Amino acid sequence: MQPGKTDAWGLLCMTNGNRMIPSYLAARTLSPLRDEYISFAGPSAASSIDSPTNSLLTRNLHTISMPKRILFVFTSVDKTLKGAQTGWYLPEAAHPYYVLAPKYEIDFAAPKGANPPVDESSVQSFKDDVKFLEDPVVKQKLASAKKLSEVSAADYDAIFYVGGHGPVIDLASDPVNAKLASDFFRAGKVTSAVCHGPAALVGATDANGESIFKNRNATSFSDLEEAQVGKEKDIPFLVESRIKELGGRFEKAKEPWQAHVVRDGNLITGQNPASAHGIGEAIDKALSESA
Repeated sequence: MQPGKTDAWGLLCMTNGNRMIPSYLAARTLSPLRDEYISFAGPSAASSIDSPTNSLLTRNLHTISMPKRILFVFTSVDKTLKGAQTGWYLPEAAHPYYVLAPKYEIDFAAPKGANPPVDESSVQSFKDDVKFLEDPVVKQKLASAKKLSEVSAADYDAIFYVGGHGPVIDLASDPVNAKLASDFFRAGKVTSAVCHGPAALVGATDANGESIFKNRNATSFSDLEEAQVGKEKDIPFLVESRIKELGGRFEKAKEPWQAHVVRDGNLITGQNPASAHGIGEAIDKALSESA
């Protein structure tokens, strides 16, 4: 169900002996917390809610809640420093999305908003994930992606940065993004990224004003992997090296291109495209723990 739409409570009538509370007083938009019902329906509703007749209704009232919300952040860059086509990397959005979408409400955002560019080479390399681009819900989310300046950490439970070389070029140096990522991390909310996505977190700071990487375990696309794809000059810095410079305890798989996900508190990072499914699972686990 989507926010702003009346849920099944709108079909109910609550009773207290011979006293009926009409369904329109029970109807609420999502987030049916008990005090919201009372304030909406008035004092008379409170006695009905607490009546033995409605014990089951009362128990359900306490357990129903809105799904948690995750913000997926994409790059808006479509060219590397050397002019090669780039963008966000297809499996690094598709794999975590399909892990998380059944349980969570997901919004898309990018520095420039709608229709962030996909890395065309990733579309060619990961044919099985083209379904993500053809998914009607995903297409709508991409077409209506919000600008980073329009979103607030207060509206979400987690933030996830999709990889691709683009984030190293725009998100890493974007002050709006640095503040957004800092707000998530300082609030104790899941702050996550995969592959080159951790580059978007290099400007984020904790409550002490220190880099969120300092003295924390993290991973990203490794310097060796970058050398193997020959893209060192296409980006302003190597992500592994920058994390280390910021005081991070960098981890990586034993061999390049193997899946590797690292969690340190609410900071969750994945190394490469092979880690995209695993980081989705790690985000799910962290959000489930905070339920």
